[in-house]
Amino acid sequence: MVVLAASIVSKSGKVLVSRQFMDMSRMRIESLLAAFPKLVGTGKQHTFVENENVRYVYQPIEALYLVLVTNKQSNILEDLDTLRMLSKLVPEYSLSLDEEGICKTGFELIFAIDEVISLGHKENVTVAQVKQNCEMESHEEKLHKLVLQSKINETKDVMKRKASEIDKSKIEKNRGDKGGFMSLQSMGSGRIESSFSDLSISSGGGGFGSGSGFGLSTDVESYSAKSKGRQPLAATAPPKGLDVQPKAGQSRAAAPPPTDPITLTVEEKLNVTLKRDGGISNFDVQGTLSLQILNQDDGLIQVQIETGGNPGILFKAHPNMNKELFSSENILGLKDPNRPFPTGSAGDAAGVGLLRWRMQSADESMVPLTINCWPSVSGNETYVSIEYEASSMFDLCNVVISVPLPALREAPNIRQIDGEWRYDSRNSVLEWSILLIDNSNRSGSMEFVVPPADSSAFFPISACFSATNTYSDLKVAKIIPLRDGAPPKFSQRTTLITENYQVV
Repeated sequence: MVVLAASIVSKSGKVLVSRQFMDMSRMRIESLLAAFPKLVGTGKQHTFVENENVRYVYQPIEALYLVLVTNKQSNILEDLDTLRMLSKLVPEYSLSLDEEGICKTGFELIFAIDEVISLGHKENVTVAQVKQNCEMESHEEKLHKLVLQSKINETKDVMKRKASEIDKSKIEKNRGDKGGFMSLQSMGSGRIESSFSDLSISSGGGGFGSGSGFGLSTDVESYSAKSKGRQPLAATAPPKGLDVQPKAGQSRAAAPPPTDPITLTVEEKLNVTLKRDGGISNFDVQGTLSLQILNQDDGLIQVQIETGGNPGILFKAHPNMNKELFSSENILGLKDPNRPFPTGSAGDAAGVGLLRWRMQSADESMVPLTINCWPSVSGNETYVSIEYEASSMFDLCNVVISVPLPALREAPNIRQIDGEWRYDSRNSVLEWSILLIDNSNRSGSMEFVVPPADSSAFFPISACFSATNTYSDLKVAKIIPLRDGAPPKFSQRTTLITENYQVV
């Protein structure tokens, strides 16, 4: 069987889509298809017609014709089978079977035809396989895009940091010329004094403080100092007592400084303890919504939020919020609407805590990542098989599964792994890394061999990861200004991170 061309034409002979599988000019295929309607007799039902050179195998599709142009020596039964397959594919890609609908999806139809016919011969494929091939969903492509985007974000952060350092150096130079040789740290290391008494903002807080304070941290630390642990650029040494090193317990890289006038951050922290034989010992999610305002003029606002409607989540607004307004309309605003929210520097990523929530559950289906470990001793070796299964609720990024090992002289023998591995010989821990877990790799496994050891030596297994969506599905709908003018521009950051995730 040799198919010369597969085409969709109107009953008047107008060519809408045509895919040629042999070398022929456009004039040649147009002349062949223009002659086709003249050969189709009215009132007769046939599946093919012929002229002196080619055979037309066709099928009407409403006001159109699906036509295969073949040579006369081709197998008519195979041609009909190919025609039936194409007739099933056309409605899958074209919503309306008319000239406009076919022309809009012309390229998709050509790609689908290429999956069915190769070099004039039919491929043994189904409709589902053709659709899957045309979607071309690639896990490697997703990973490449994720790495590329991270490099772009890192470059942007470096650019902002360099611009900030240049501005600071210019300011210091101007002040030095005027005789005011003064440290930037000493200018901003004090407390931010607010004009209203019930919102006390101390430099040592973070999130929800005691009493009525918002706990907005005001340590003047540049983004470069937070991320790399070096002192920020200043004309003189920082004053005594100013902590320029990363704070204790700060295991994650600091978020990039906000660039929009208003930034709202939704963060949920997971504390999960799973049993090695199945089941949950502890499942706790704690979330916060924080507000970062760069300009004091944008402080007189209210925040309209939308929640995902999860009945297991209990929300609690800050004591200085108007709780009646929040309960009735999901709007977060201060009790006194004439008082603005406090502002913070661009380097302060903590922000002002507005809302927090908590969810606890014993339902194992709520767990985003389950890990099973199967050690078995055979002779002088222990074979360990570890597998993970990820829930479809989240796409997990930067997954690291840490497995404790008995003291070894050399790295374990890795037999099979889905992802990458690293052996920490100092702490005797095997780290299994997966950059991204999505629909293409919801499950994976790793097998390795070590000398004889008790099964308890491989526990507790810990995991850390992040995700860009949360259990609460909280979203900021809009910012409501309390004085005349357009609503200020805002951005929202959403992240789910692990605080303590173990299999014991």
